[in-house]
Amino acid sequence: MTKLIAFIDGSAYAHSVLDHAAWVATTIAASVDVVHVIGRRDLSSTPFDLSGSLELGARSSLLKELAEHDAQRAKLAQQRGRLIVDAGVQRLLQAGAPSVIGKLRTGDIVEAVQELEKEADLILIGKRGEAADFAELHLGSNLERVVRTSTKPVLVASRAFQPVKRFLVAFDGGPSVMKAINHIATGKLFAGLEGHLVTAGRDTPEARGNLEAAANVLRSAGYTIHTHIEDGEAEKVIASHAEADHIDLLVMGAYGHSRIRSLFIGSTTAEMVRSVKRPVMLFR
Repeated sequence: MTKLIAFIDGSAYAHSVLDHAAWVATTIAASVDVVHVIGRRDLSSTPFDLSGSLELGARSSLLKELAEHDAQRAKLAQQRGRLIVDAGVQRLLQAGAPSVIGKLRTGDIVEAVQELEKEADLILIGKRGEAADFAELHLGSNLERVVRTSTKPVLVASRAFQPVKRFLVAFDGGPSVMKAINHIATGKLFAGLEGHLVTAGRDTPEARGNLEAAANVLRSAGYTIHTHIEDGEAEKVIASHAEADHIDLLVMGAYGHSRIRSLFIGSTTAEMVRSVKRPVMLFR
């Protein structure tokens, strides 16, 4: 059975992550691991240097109080984490997911991804987390770290789930987006959906040929595919088509042709995730 890993926290995006996981799980009969990671910052007081600040007796007393405080924080974080995971499991079961397991981890989310993704086919995470600044177009810090770490496709949930009827592939001809094309063509998740392939740039014979070749891979798999080439900045062209064509899911490579030029934050990929108010499925 296909397995999904859905990372959730106490943020507003947690329900959306679960709803996207439910869509995937019920569409392709996948199992879901609902994972909450308790960060190290949630378990210990901020360290600081007490040397020379207090007399020995006062210093020992304060350190004892801090240790007791940390133990209480750890206990509360565990209880809160279990509530988050249990609620997530129930939401997915009620949505019809065939198999759901809750997991609580302590440490760093990247460590959890490395541990759990070995048996997973898709990672799901919210666009922002609890610690994110909700200023416009700000991305959660863990998102970049997960995308950089994971070797599996990552589905970045938007703030609210909408039924998926149309998808758009931001096509640049690179190996990452070709992996996405093959995933769509050979998998079951996108079956029956209307597809759009969009290239930002000049409509040259080479660009048109590459775009139509990719579209034909999907057409051969039974998809109805529309192709578009439009000159302009990629994020603006893609965002415009996403609105005009009523797109519900954006698919793109996490990196373009140049890995150095296309590091996630600051790249076209990041601009897409920031500006398009839709879920984004990223392929490395």
